[in-house]
Amino acid sequence: MFNYFRKELEWGGRKLVLETGKIARQADGAVMISYGETIILCTAVGVKSAKPGQDFFPLTVNYQEKAFAAGKIPGGFFKREGRPSEAEVLKSRLIDRPIRPLFPEGFRNEVQIVATVLSFDNENDPDIVALVGCSAALTLSGIPFFGPVGAARVGYENGEYILNPTQEQMKTSELELVLAGTAEGVLMVESEAKELSEEIMLGAVAFGHAAFQPVINAIIELAEHAAKEPWKLTEKSADELALEARVDALGREGIAAGYQEKVKQVRYEKVGAAKKAASAALAAEGLDVEKAKGMFKHLEADIVRNTILDTGIRIDGRDTKTVRPIIGEVGILPRAHGSALFTRGETQALCVATLGTGQDEQVVDALLGEYRENFMLHYNFPPYSVGEAGRMGSPGRREVGHGKLAWRAIHPLLPAKDKFPYTMRVVSEITESNGSSSMATVCGTSLALMDAGVPLLRPVAGIAMGLIKEDRGFAVLSDILGDEDHLGDMDFKVAGTEVGITSLQMDIKITSITFDIMKTALEQAKDGRIHILGEMAKALTGARGDVATTAPRITIISVPKEKIREIIGTGGKVIREIVEQTKCKIDIDDDGTIKIAATDTEQAQKAIDWIRGIVAEPEIGVIYNGKVVKTADFGAFVNFLGSKDGLVHISELQQGRVNKTTDVVNQGDAVKVKVIGFDDRGKVKLSMRCVDQATGADITETVGAKPARGGEGGERSGGERPARRERFERAAGEGEQPGGFRD
Repeated sequence: MFNYFRKELEWGGRKLVLETGKIARQADGAVMISYGETIILCTAVGVKSAKPGQDFFPLTVNYQEKAFAAGKIPGGFFKREGRPSEAEVLKSRLIDRPIRPLFPEGFRNEVQIVATVLSFDNENDPDIVALVGCSAALTLSGIPFFGPVGAARVGYENGEYILNPTQEQMKTSELELVLAGTAEGVLMVESEAKELSEEIMLGAVAFGHAAFQPVINAIIELAEHAAKEPWKLTEKSADELALEARVDALGREGIAAGYQEKVKQVRYEKVGAAKKAASAALAAEGLDVEKAKGMFKHLEADIVRNTILDTGIRIDGRDTKTVRPIIGEVGILPRAHGSALFTRGETQALCVATLGTGQDEQVVDALLGEYRENFMLHYNFPPYSVGEAGRMGSPGRREVGHGKLAWRAIHPLLPAKDKFPYTMRVVSEITESNGSSSMATVCGTSLALMDAGVPLLRPVAGIAMGLIKEDRGFAVLSDILGDEDHLGDMDFKVAGTEVGITSLQMDIKITSITFDIMKTALEQAKDGRIHILGEMAKALTGARGDVATTAPRITIISVPKEKIREIIGTGGKVIREIVEQTKCKIDIDDDGTIKIAATDTEQAQKAIDWIRGIVAEPEIGVIYNGKVVKTADFGAFVNFLGSKDGLVHISELQQGRVNKTTDVVNQGDAVKVKVIGFDDRGKVKLSMRCVDQATGADITETVGAKPARGGEGGERSGGERPARRERFERAAGEGEQPGGFRD
């Protein structure tokens, strides 16, 4: 008999509802959670036993958005959801990060968590709802989990914090901060901010932590009614304890000596040799070497952590606050629009900026609807960056997450689209890595964009902080190494300008940290950030005065909205011709804003003149360049001012008598014409006889009266002239399109 239970509470001005026992009842834990009209099914399933020899915790989190949740049908040929989008990958990571530290140490059973968005109300972002729902599902499942976890989104506007701001409120918020944690403390923070102070950021974390306490209480109450029996955890046996003691005795001295080496590759060789020698000694004693592998990692952590706490000196010889040597170089790739090589110790990022037009914007199909993104940042982490050989394929979750973190750090400083109408793409290739390549990407991206001429409001830098926390004290580490990240308790990344913070990301590997530790880390990070900005300024202090010569120049012009149709032409014929002949990229907005992009300024000017000619109105007495698009017995149709055309009557072709139109002009001829009037239907009357065809000079005053055409008496007999005129007027009245240039 399944036990249905429902718990609801008012939270942030909306109703949060947790239900269990009705759907997905064969999962170890299943919760249907709703917030407003956003509904998510969250499930947790664990395997009862670990695979033999498993030396890591196989936790998988799958967050998936179903198109039907927003009343949409997926695009593409197959019309069904496919591989996870970037947003789904990021939200899967968001759920994973705060729950992973809350499983027991040494737990190796496979656990899978699935969060499926079933309904989306276009107001409440599903990520917070999914995180709370997954925490609840785990708490009910019986799987060993030291939760529950609560979560919240915090906005900031007009000096006040906002709990779980809606999509509309986020448009004007100075902060988007997502945090998760337990009743005791915070486990995860992810944010983007508009240069806010350390005090405001810390206040936002405290505000959010207090705000999600009722959610944690609701999950506990749900578990009291519906939780399954907890799994029994096996304690370490006497043999395991004895093996740990032998690993310590045989490996401590050699591993400690290895960690005295300051150069990463040499240090790895020495530590590896010490572990290999200790393993051989264990094998000689008949002990289980495979089981000892994980114990060596614990021994390494104990050596590194206690050395730092005891001496204040780190693996590479620095104290806790010193940042490694920094070298920033710009303009290193001659054909790139902007490039930078940022090196900090043994971490190095090659960042390359490319400028494009509106046609290069990324189109994102999301539950909220389709939107366009004009700034992209792609992070790549090839295996050679850490001296390894490995498989290279499409970006993994880590690459997507690190790229988005750097994106958030840079995004608040980008110029407004109407002031800098370029699409910007930055690729960060990590060519060396030993700690915080994501923050190196922030610094390198800032330099590359400024090298490309992007007018950033201010340069941006980032720094990664670490933590060693034991019962006897703690140490906050500035600019952490890879080993300090792996063996420490916190990965705390802060990016910003000299004015304030633009991005903050924190992941805790222990159950929680205090706000005093966070405050210390933020203050220490500020000092480090200002130092890094000073080192970056040695390469470039601000954006270059203009974009690179290899980048497209974008000129913006405005035309009346009613003229857009003429510029585009029937079926896009006119705009295609302009693009083909000028080799420019042209974007036309509905408000009449037109962006012309080209690397050749002459071609760009040709396109501009062409478009201005289309929207310009012909003026009486003005001379224009034109092209004959059709000839008739009564004269020639001439195209001028882009898509406009008019008639040069046979009597206006040249001075003197003209027997036949094609005696003077033929289709395709370039001519110079003068506007001499308009007929009663607004059709343009043109003259060639009043213009010197060689120089384009107006010769109206030197031209005599029009010669009579036909017999000596001047008028043709039989009414031939009226008949031709009538034929022309009828053709014009029926909308004839000479040369296909009129819509």
